[in-house]
Amino acid sequence: MAIKDVFLPLVGQPREPALMAIEKCVAVAADLGARITALALDDDVFLRPKVMLPDDPDSAEVGGLHEPGDAQQFLNAFTRAASRANVRAQSQSAKVPADQIAAILADHARFSDLALVPVKPHDSRAEHIVETLLFESGRPLLLCPEHRAEELRPEFDNVMIAWDHSARAARAVGDALPILQAATSVRVVTVAEDKTDVITQSGMSLVHHLREHGVHASFETVKGSGSSIGKVLGSWANSHAIDAMVMGAYHHSRLNEIVWGGVTKTVIGQPPCWVMISH
Repeated sequence: MAIKDVFLPLVGQPREPALMAIEKCVAVAADLGARITALALDDDVFLRPKVMLPDDPDSAEVGGLHEPGDAQQFLNAFTRAASRANVRAQSQSAKVPADQIAAILADHARFSDLALVPVKPHDSRAEHIVETLLFESGRPLLLCPEHRAEELRPEFDNVMIAWDHSARAARAVGDALPILQAATSVRVVTVAEDKTDVITQSGMSLVHHLREHGVHASFETVKGSGSSIGKVLGSWANSHAIDAMVMGAYHHSRLNEIVWGGVTKTVIGQPPCWVMISH
């Protein structure tokens, strides 16, 4: 199924990396030929009114000259980016309780083919939003690493599939088919210390399956050499100029990964490139 309707959640502070991530997410939507819907949410936090003296130079804020809120700044950046990219776009903003933000975003993501999610590195709030979207939206996510937004390409020519023979990885491959079919190079990568017959057969079976969908992929294994699988995948993606990585989420139990860490947590914490992830 083609990706025709994408969702962009906007939460946090409109700093330069976040605004650049918006630019790149809009460019991805344009490249896919999809409509993009942005939802910017502000925390509904009570602020004590500030007492202003008549001669206080800051009193101009009372007259409505204050800076727009975070959500409005996000939407302003989104509107400018959508106009430049000439993409079909719509947007809205709201103030909601902080503890409801992730659930509200998941509700909206259900009515899209894909959620484009800007991610700050090692940010607990961003990780919570990503996890909630994964488990409650029923849709795949495309993570945009804010710390690398400036150098990201919106076209996915070189794509890798992080393959571990799990049902979640298979689901991610199915969700990513439109991206895989448009790619110039697709490489199936399994992290393993030994290239056993079982591992080779699994990887080649995926290659043969993809060929039926017009995707000509290659398969290879990479040694972990004592490093975590998430770090190995990230290093491999960076050294091979990968535009996007496709992977399944939480192969182990979610609780186990949250407590002890794991591939998903490592990648969510600091995506090495665009990462399409499904559960």
